[in-house]
Amino acid sequence: MAPPQLSHEVVGEVEEVGAEATKFRAGDVVGVGLIVGCCRQCHPCKSSNEQYCSKKIWSYNDVYPDGKPTQGGFSSAMVVDQKFVVKIPAGMAPEQAAPLLCAGVTVYSPLKRFGLATPGLRGGILGLGGVGHMGVMVAKAMGHHVTVISSSDRKRAEAVDHLGADAYLVSSDAAAMAAAAGTLDYVIDTVPAHHPLEPYLALLGLDGKLVVMGVINQPLSFVSPMLMLGRKSIAGSFVGSVEEAEETLAFCQAKGVTSQIEVVKMGYVNEALERLERNDVRYRFVIDVAGSNLDDA
Repeated sequence: MAPPQLSHEVVGEVEEVGAEATKFRAGDVVGVGLIVGCCRQCHPCKSSNEQYCSKKIWSYNDVYPDGKPTQGGFSSAMVVDQKFVVKIPAGMAPEQAAPLLCAGVTVYSPLKRFGLATPGLRGGILGLGGVGHMGVMVAKAMGHHVTVISSSDRKRAEAVDHLGADAYLVSSDAAAMAAAAGTLDYVIDTVPAHHPLEPYLALLGLDGKLVVMGVINQPLSFVSPMLMLGRKSIAGSFVGSVEEAEETLAFCQAKGVTSQIEVVKMGYVNEALERLERNDVRYRFVIDVAGSNLDDA
């Protein structure tokens, strides 16, 4: 598979298929997400939840059972088992499809799995980054009233005017947070840094769900009445299955949902990484490998 555009998700055109491959043929535009292997025997694997397999193999920085390393898509070609490949819908730009295979399915999966895909719900998106901005657009496309929650007023125009959020809530504004208490059916928490949970649990109404999606290496805490007095729940979710990735692509195609990206060449990768550290990207870099001179990168 030759990848024309990619980040750590890969989108490209099938160049050749193995003798036992039946799902795809040469010329198909396809994509690969974070997972390229699993045991296929455990309960998660057998229930189409292979991303939760304890023996899953990442598409990069991992090792196949034969000892060979996985190297992602930062190359001119990639070999992948067809089980972990999805077809990109006709008419969807490859550079738009790539982030949907991670950030897109990451928010689509919990909304579907936790019964939050019903139109008319009121949802909160905590953190407006790569996953958060997709959360706004996917939730809006599902027919939800969406509130973006952020620590400052800095991203209000971006959230409301550009991404279409219905409301914007500054978490440091005690009066605004108190006024919004009990008004949300769910909060998708994308913040990847330690933060208190209680202010956001307070925003949930009866049976509300706080879905934690930021990778945090410190314990999070809350007092149990915050859950008990409202029958609320805290849940976690990780990326999505191959099946859900296919659903996400189809959903986004049907609803006209696109990711917010900046396409760069391989020679720009180091500068892109520096900009990522400065949080200077809205909201995903996509690397055009086929359009880059790999010998000079």
